[in-house]
Amino acid sequence: MGVIRAQRESGHDVRLAVGGDEGRVPPPCPVERVPGLEARESAATPGLDALARAFAPDVIHVHTVVNPAVLEWAADRGALITVQDHRYFCPTRGKWTAAGQVCSGPMTPEACAACFDDEVYFREVYALTAARLAAVRTMRIVVLSRYMKKELAAAGVPEHRIAVVPPFVHGLDLEARPDGPPCVLFVGRLSPTKGAIEAADAWRLSRLDLPMVVAGAGPMRQGLEKRGAEVLGWLDHERLSVLYKRARAVVMPSRWQEPFGIAGLEALTMGAPVAAWESGGVGEWHPGEGLVPWGNVTALALALREAVGRRAAAPTGFERTALMDRLTDVYEKALVA
Repeated sequence: MGVIRAQRESGHDVRLAVGGDEGRVPPPCPVERVPGLEARESAATPGLDALARAFAPDVIHVHTVVNPAVLEWAADRGALITVQDHRYFCPTRGKWTAAGQVCSGPMTPEACAACFDDEVYFREVYALTAARLAAVRTMRIVVLSRYMKKELAAAGVPEHRIAVVPPFVHGLDLEARPDGPPCVLFVGRLSPTKGAIEAADAWRLSRLDLPMVVAGAGPMRQGLEKRGAEVLGWLDHERLSVLYKRARAVVMPSRWQEPFGIAGLEALTMGAPVAAWESGGVGEWHPGEGLVPWGNVTALALALREAVGRRAAAPTGFERTALMDRLTDVYEKALVA
């Protein structure tokens, strides 16, 4: 949404094609519904051809699409893609194994099979992931971190096709005022990959005299509430801004290898320090103080205690204008190719 808004403010005509709309966020541009875009498996999307003929776009930029048929369609038309997560080169948890370890090797049938109990399901998911990877290998790719570039290169994508363009913070109110008492905050999907339960365990272990507040939705809600956390559900940027201002620290124990970790950058921008595990691209924006080894809940609890009372500063290198210039450069290269 931030990228589209910036493009519109620069005078570009932007159209957003979507498979579905949850209705939570008003889109900043005209939207076209294309059934099939949201499909996880290979599914036909005849509406895309009609849309391309109607608008004749100079650039097709794909985001968060995993339908292999759409990826092949886009690759045939010289599109570029932002690879925002691991679903193009990891068929399971996001470089986090069933044995609870970081996965450091490339995707192979032998390595990935160990993370599945059902062989038929494994073959199906592996084939889908391989089809996605085959399509994106021929496209110009934008990733959010150097970590993601390294993973795609290990999966066989030529490095010259991969551009690192981190996300920037958008939509937050930097002048927001807290509407409640100080707290420890977790922001993100309430899932095992995001380490929601580990965040609550670290908070309890820290013995801080602060409540834990959680912004996010997902299957771990009940487990968090049993541990004493206040779960607010999904929040828009206006309400999230107020919550960041309440936070004395944000805790971020991502179990999957984090493609970037925008919630951490948001927290620092709003002045809240972040206690986090070294996971994926987190170290590329984290200042270092409060960054602890992956998987260590005790170290995270100590980092959380030490973070409280410390104010953070927004890291440099994530300014909207500079990052949009980098993205525009990728577009120009795609047009020449």
